[in-house]
Amino acid sequence: MIRLRIHHTTSYNYHQPVSLGVHRLMLRPREGHDLRLISTNLTVTPPAVVTWAQDVFGNAVATANFQAGNFQTITQHLMIDSVAELELDAPAWPIFDIAASAINYPFQYSRDEWTDLGALAIPQYPDPLRRLRDWACGFIHDLPTDTLALLKDLSNGVSALSYQMREDDGTQSPLQTLDRGRGSCRDFAVLFVEAARCLGFGARIASGYLYNPSQTLIGTSDAGSTHAWAEVYVPGEGWITFDPTNRSIGGSNLIPVAVARDIRQAMPVAGSFVGATNAFHQMLVAVEVSSRIVDQ
Repeated sequence: MIRLRIHHTTSYNYHQPVSLGVHRLMLRPREGHDLRLISTNLTVTPPAVVTWAQDVFGNAVATANFQAGNFQTITQHLMIDSVAELELDAPAWPIFDIAASAINYPFQYSRDEWTDLGALAIPQYPDPLRRLRDWACGFIHDLPTDTLALLKDLSNGVSALSYQMREDDGTQSPLQTLDRGRGSCRDFAVLFVEAARCLGFGARIASGYLYNPSQTLIGTSDAGSTHAWAEVYVPGEGWITFDPTNRSIGGSNLIPVAVARDIRQAMPVAGSFVGATNAFHQMLVAVEVSSRIVDQ
């Protein structure tokens, strides 16, 4: 078991004073059977009224309101500071207990599973010429075929593209990533999820942090960073984690914060301001991950 401390700061600087609108923050790690949250602390400067809620996926969402009552915050700087301490106990080499009915692909979800997966099993991006579907089907070598092996091959197919760290906003569409032959972790996650949906799987985007103590994993040159990956629902085991950026399966080095149908629903910080069109100067993001082994 490893105890991690994650310090995540996001700062905005403006050329001139602006009025801050409501900001939506997704920074609290998701607890589970292999992740136990010990403490969290969220600080917003200038001060705001912060309220908490859960979205439709069960993610913890904080809303920072800078305009409580008749008071309006005017500032040239915004700092969002999040500290989380947690224990991570995910196995490095997981064994998946897949139901007998789903060991081989293709298989059928139960009626309840199909209903509950809903949009998570439906492709979200236009593919009029079936280019993405044909690319995904290219990983099916025999029918029936081993389900887990197929998903691993699909993940490896995504990671065969060139990784490119992108600082600009937004995410490439799956076809853009295929055409360009490169992408960031979020581009790879979107491509994998959409390709899995084309094959009939229920899949979702996951975002959070990459724990990289050896500094050998792709996505950061430090011990940790924000990261995006994917999860696929397979009967018996449930949601299985795939990180196509690093050709890995399982969550031994991943700390989830949010899961979503679309990556836009899992942004760590989203908000607005009112000011001159050229008021925005820069946004800076820093993530520090420190760890220690905990005796069990």
